[in-house]
Amino acid sequence: MTPTVVFDTFGLVAEGTANVVPAAYAVALIVMVFTAISYGKMVGAIPSAGSAYTYARESIHPNVGFVVGWTALIDYMLLPMVNALILRSYLEALFPDVPGWIWVVVFTALVTGVIALTMRGTSNVNMILLVFSIVVMTVFVVMVVAQLAGGAGAGTVVSIEPFGHDGVAFGAVLAGATIVCFSFIGFDAVTMYAEEAKTPRIMPRAIVLTVVAGGAIFLIASYVTQLRFPDSSVFPQAAIEDSTLPEIGVQVGGPVLQAVLTAAGFAATLASWLASHASVSRMLLVMGRNNVLPRPFFGFVHPRTRTPLFAVVLTGLVSLLAIAFTLEQIAAYINYGALVAFTFVNVSVIAWFAIRKGRRRTPRDVFHYIVMPAIGMLLTGLLWVNLDGHALLGGLIWTGLGVVYLAVITRGFRRKAASFDEGQDVTGFVDTVPGPRTVHLDDGTSGRAARDRED
Repeated sequence: MTPTVVFDTFGLVAEGTANVVPAAYAVALIVMVFTAISYGKMVGAIPSAGSAYTYARESIHPNVGFVVGWTALIDYMLLPMVNALILRSYLEALFPDVPGWIWVVVFTALVTGVIALTMRGTSNVNMILLVFSIVVMTVFVVMVVAQLAGGAGAGTVVSIEPFGHDGVAFGAVLAGATIVCFSFIGFDAVTMYAEEAKTPRIMPRAIVLTVVAGGAIFLIASYVTQLRFPDSSVFPQAAIEDSTLPEIGVQVGGPVLQAVLTAAGFAATLASWLASHASVSRMLLVMGRNNVLPRPFFGFVHPRTRTPLFAVVLTGLVSLLAIAFTLEQIAAYINYGALVAFTFVNVSVIAWFAIRKGRRRTPRDVFHYIVMPAIGMLLTGLLWVNLDGHALLGGLIWTGLGVVYLAVITRGFRRKAASFDEGQDVTGFVDTVPGPRTVHLDDGTSGRAARDRED
């Protein structure tokens, strides 16, 4: 989750919602809270490192889990690319005479090189970058509040206009919520640490807290920004399509704030890029080790760096496509995969608790394990149908390819698909405490025995 992304998509969402960006974030936050609650229930029931595909596999069927995971793979593959795209837009705004493709190539090579050398030790760097971006956002909010008090923008600090006014259509707000749910993508990564939690009770609270804390940041930032810019027409169309962050900075505080705010966005985006690039590389490695993808390529770990070199380089090559796309286009494709995953987490709650465990006999159980996840399904479904048409078509084609590939590797669905959980210790560098579940490979060996065999 990148806090400054609220400024990147601000102009795009303001243009589509008739300038009620906070309303779009409020709707998205409600949807994400219901889904986060479902994640919390599932991580308590299946305390294994994994995500939507793990829960769908365990509660519904391994092949269903595979399709959900395959669909979610589009998120993983495109998140590094969207970070490259955002950095390109920042640097184009600061250095308009330099072609944007140069920045994409340079920073893609840099990030790919870092991840290829080591997939450890980036968390401390990420934390520093994140704290810096939060501090700058706080300064920005204070500056905007002072300007509003002085008569700039809407001329007031308190107003309901950012949440609704004449001419706002609910359908447009839903479409805006579909875009801004992109800001929340990443909260489900908390589930990857299920086996390392000191107590399982921590996990549901941690997931919901992550969503609520992120949502609060997005709401506050979008609220004051909307008051400062009541009309999206003040932004150039090129900025709306790629990122309005540099424009917001220069109009609020001139070149100095533009540089500082862009630096904060740059720091947060780079942190997100490092994390997402490593994450998708690791997932591709697990898929290769489990023969979901060709093992000689995707299952290869470099003997010296202990990193999945082929997967890292492939992810970098995909990131280079940031040269040719806009943020609006890529965000829509990412949201497709995320919303499918979120929907199936809610489905998994019903399948696991209400159907498999029979917890549907009391009003309390019906509310918790049928009504709540059903509301989550409905809300994510509303966002899903409001996706961009091209992204919806492209996403369905990708899912269709996954079904065809599944048919091939399971010999016409006669076998169960192998898993590709991120929690598997495939490189020998995952330091975990003993968890309630042990991952066993297809040949019956445990994760430790398999690691010894690989060494």
